This record gives sequence, C-alpha cells and structure tokens, in this order.
Amino acid sequence: MREDVLKAIQDIRPGLQADGGDVELVDVTDDGIVKVKLLGACHGCPMSQMTLKMGIEKHLQKIIPGVKSVVSVQ
Repeated sequence: MREDVLKAIQDIRPGLQADGGDVELVDVTDDGIVKVKLLGACHGCPMSQMTLKMGIEKHLQKIIPGVKSVVSVQ
C-alpha cells in the first residue's frame, strides 16, 4: 500500500507546492493509517487540518480503499 500512497501524494503535491507548502510520507500502518508531515507553509497553517482531512485524506481514500485515516506527525 505504501507505493500506492506515494503515487497518490504525488498527484496532490503540486497543489500544495503552489501555496508554498508540501507533504512528506512518514509511514503507512498495517491498519490503514497514513502518517504524513506537513512542510513549508502547510506546517502551522490555520487551515492545515482542513487540507489534511478534506484534501489529502479524501484523495487517498478515493484512490486507495485500505486508507482509513491520514494524520499529521511532527
């Protein structure tokens, strides 16, 4: 599943980078939790939770059925 998540993140990365941010994959657990690190303008942004849940998580869940949740880690 990790490779699928990496591909899906590449799809949304340009949108994040256009706003000065980025995302890095940290881990994908066996139970479908994707751990990412928000970088650049995304780190600490008041809208980062919205980006994480409504953007990244929704996109990954649409493409990869095994993704249960996306969480941000430091």
